[in-house]
Amino acid sequence: MPKRTRSGVLTALVVVGLTTGAALGAAPAGAAPRTPAPKFLAASELPPHPSSTWTAGRVADGVPEEMQYCFGESLLAYDSRYRTFRTDLDTGAQQLNVVVGNSTKAKALATRLDKEVKRCVTRMNADPDVEADYRSYGSLPVEEGARVHGFATRASWGAMDIHLVSVGRDGGTVTVVQWGQMGAFKDAPVKAFKKTTTTAVNKLY
Repeated sequence: MPKRTRSGVLTALVVVGLTTGAALGAAPAGAAPRTPAPKFLAASELPPHPSSTWTAGRVADGVPEEMQYCFGESLLAYDSRYRTFRTDLDTGAQQLNVVVGNSTKAKALATRLDKEVKRCVTRMNADPDVEADYRSYGSLPVEEGARVHGFATRASWGAMDIHLVSVGRDGGTVTVVQWGQMGAFKDAPVKAFKKTTTTAVNKLY
């Protein structure tokens, strides 16, 4: 997904994540076993690009700069890890995994992140040089559930971008997957992105 910022509006969302690292050596006697770190998507599990292959970056700690415009305040209380994916052209994606500890907290965070996607589009429309449209692509029956969102941005100078964002959860972990490229709603691979989202949630544990 393009990393450029237009009139203060980031045209890329982020995918952030938190995993718990495995301890070296044996756990102390009587200690509860550590929860396995949630897995990230592989490059081959992204929506296929018609003319370029995906490459996956390393899993990194923290919150990418691109995600802060839409999700920053929602994730301030959490450590995070993320992975960025790229093609040779204008298409990119990111995944974020956030381990919050239990299903109640994960549900609350997922609900907030779903709302933040819509609020982000509203903030974009406050910029006189940017017009943004939102579409809901519904929910997915995977683990504790996932929702898929889409939004398209058009700048006054003619630039157009299309984004798909999903928020899903399994137990105490939330994952966000984002895909974006230049284009409009007609260019969004919604069916393939839903498959990617299902895979992402299933890989959490």
